[in-house]
This record gives sequence, C-alpha cells and structure tokens, in this order.
Amino acid sequence: MPFSTSPPATINQQRASRRMQVLGRQPIGLLLTAPYVIFLVMVMAWPLIQAVWISFHDYFFTAPSLVVAHPFVGLDNYRTALTDPSVRQAFGNIIVFLVINVPLTVILSLILASALNSIVRWATLFRIAFYIPYVTASVSLIGVWMLLFSQHGVINSVLGPFAPDPSWLVNSRLAMPSIALYVTWKQLGFYILLYLAALQNISRSLYESASVDGAGAIRQFWHITVPGVRQATVLVLILAVITGSNLFTEPYLLTAGGGPDGASLSPVLLIYQKGIQQTNPDVASAIGVVLVVFIGILSVISNRVGKED
Repeated sequence: MPFSTSPPATINQQRASRRMQVLGRQPIGLLLTAPYVIFLVMVMAWPLIQAVWISFHDYFFTAPSLVVAHPFVGLDNYRTALTDPSVRQAFGNIIVFLVINVPLTVILSLILASALNSIVRWATLFRIAFYIPYVTASVSLIGVWMLLFSQHGVINSVLGPFAPDPSWLVNSRLAMPSIALYVTWKQLGFYILLYLAALQNISRSLYESASVDGAGAIRQFWHITVPGVRQATVLVLILAVITGSNLFTEPYLLTAGGGPDGASLSPVLLIYQKGIQQTNPDVASAIGVVLVVFIGILSVISNRVGKED
C-alpha cells in the first residue's frame, strides 16, 4: 500500500500553498471581482473577438431570424481598408491630434498640479474648478466651444484682423488642432488629479535640502518633481494616447462629422460611418483591428519613453 513519507503538517502546507497560488490569499476576492471580470469579457473582450472574426469574413447585417452564411475572405477587408484614402487620412489626422494633445496634456497637467500642490489657501476650490470641465457633459461644452470659435465668435472678435479665414472649425488646417486644444482643456482636470496624487508621495525634505543647497524653483522642479512623478507620467502618457486614438464625439459634433473634407475625421468616426451609415461592418471591423494594433504600438512606445531615465 503506497504511503507518503512527508509529515501530515507538511502535506497540508503544500496543499495550502497550491490553493493560495490558485485562489490568492483571500479567495473571496475572486467572488467580489467576478462581476467586473464578467463585465469586461462581455463588453470588451467578446466584442473584440467578434470584430476580429468579422474582419476576415464577408459580413453584412441580416434579420435576427435569418441564418446567413458569411464566407471567409481572408485579408480582403484589410486590403480594402488600407487602400482607402479616407482610412489613411483618418490615421494621419489622429497622429496630428496626438502630437498636439499628448505633450500639452503631460506638460500642462504636471505644471498645474505642481502649482496646486503648493497652494495652501483655496486649494480645494481650484482643484474643483479644473475638474469641472472633465465631468461636464460633452454636448454642452461643445456648444459653448462652437460659439467661441465660430466665424463671428468671441475668439475671432478678440483677434480681429488676425482671425483665420475660414474660421477655426471649418478650416482644413486648423480643425484638428482646434479639436486637440479642446480635448486637452476638457480632460486636463483628470490628469491633474493623477499628478496631485503622485506629488503627495514626494518627501518635502527633498525640497528643503535642495533649497538649502541653493537650488531654485526650476531646478527643484526638474530634478525632484519630474523624476518623482515618473510613474504617473507613464500612466498619463498611455491614457492620453488611448483616449486620443478613440476620438469620436468631438469631431462628430464640432465639425459635423469630420469636416471640412475629412480634415478632422478620426478612425473611430470612420468606423461608425463605414459600419453603420454605409452598412459595411466587415471593412469597419478591419479598420477597428488596425486601430487596436496602432494603439498597442503607441502605448508600448509611450511606456518606454516615460520610463527612460
């Protein structure tokens, strides 16, 4: 009869160790996180898998009661998408957007967070003021922005003869930069809060020591603040890239669907036009898969750039 030479206590410890590796220290955590995991699978993972499947098939919308075959077409949808001038234009537009939005977001949010962190009086009021645009409905803010930047709006009235003609949002060269500025302003409050949280972890003694050694405010900011919030900067970079690459609401509302002449067309807006308005979900899915790869590459680059010493 086979028997174990290990003491019962050792066997129990091994079993407990294996159980802990599978379930973690608190198994109830799996139960508590299960609803969110299911939500992610249903809302994000499954649609992505289905989009990849559709991108390799000749897919079209049918009535739910009908069973229609969708033949496999290989890379045909990707060829159609990548040879479409509007697709290339949309990705070019989003690169212009990211080149403007991401650096401005990182620089302005860090500078403003540092200023807010040093304010003692009215600090809460200022933090709320910066955060209000982020939580305000985009439709209402876009309406105000359109009034400000219209042909006869406040901005053009202030600029007078220096105002662009045609105006900002109907100018093929200024439409996407204007949207980038709007998105930067709207989302700045969120990134400021991220930096404020990171700044709380920097010891005040570092600034005091640097001040005693004769370092001014700029040197303290560059040699203490910037390295101290490096992890937050990586997070801000990645979030700004992901959010900017999924741009939809702003060009759809500000420029009436990506105008003028596609100058503010974004990939997500193009997916909507191809998949819903033109009823080509297979090509739209191919564009979506390309966009996912595009975002993944930019996120990896942002992560490495942010972590460089």
